[in-house]
Amino acid sequence: MSDAVTLSGLTAWIRGFAALIDAHKEELTQLDSAIGDADHGTNMDRGMTAVLAALDGDEYPSSAALFKKIGMTLVSSIGGASGPLYGTFFLRFGSAAGDNDAIDAEALAAALRAGLDGVVARGKAEAGDKTMYDALAPAADALDKELAAGAGLGHALQAAADAAEKGRDATTPMLARKGRASYLGERSVGHQDPGATSAALMMRAAASALG
Repeated sequence: MSDAVTLSGLTAWIRGFAALIDAHKEELTQLDSAIGDADHGTNMDRGMTAVLAALDGDEYPSSAALFKKIGMTLVSSIGGASGPLYGTFFLRFGSAAGDNDAIDAEALAAALRAGLDGVVARGKAEAGDKTMYDALAPAADALDKELAAGAGLGHALQAAADAAEKGRDATTPMLARKGRASYLGERSVGHQDPGATSAALMMRAAASALG
């Protein structure tokens, strides 16, 4: 199995994501204060802290079991839209990754795509709605493209993280069409989306831990 990602690596990804959320929680909340409920940073930090407690408290035999626990923990510990969206992402990711203790690069990309599909199913978001989809979709596309071109997982994940951050930045001039930000209409223009920002952090953590 080339570029195999073990359970240890996947756990390191989630721990890295939690660390980035903790480091950026005030920024996330500040972004959300402009177009949302001003709680995205605190909500995500609470959820990821609960995830870390779950990781410290038990061992998981497979990718599916690990991400089921992560997804259910986020659903139960984060209010608003973020808990169901991130929870669904990780539940679908784990189901696609399967009952094994390591996955290869192609399986990782397929799991990321399955997670993205879960976000779409849950939030009905499309490109340009000014949501986390606008960071995750280009990341999944970049990962698929680089792997299909023969790139190693490290390079492909760096490209995916770069694409997620470009997608995050592209939300600033967008008019929000989903969530609380959509209530602001034209006043949502000019603000970076907090969900796209946390999604970009998740992809940067993946590139750092798994690349």
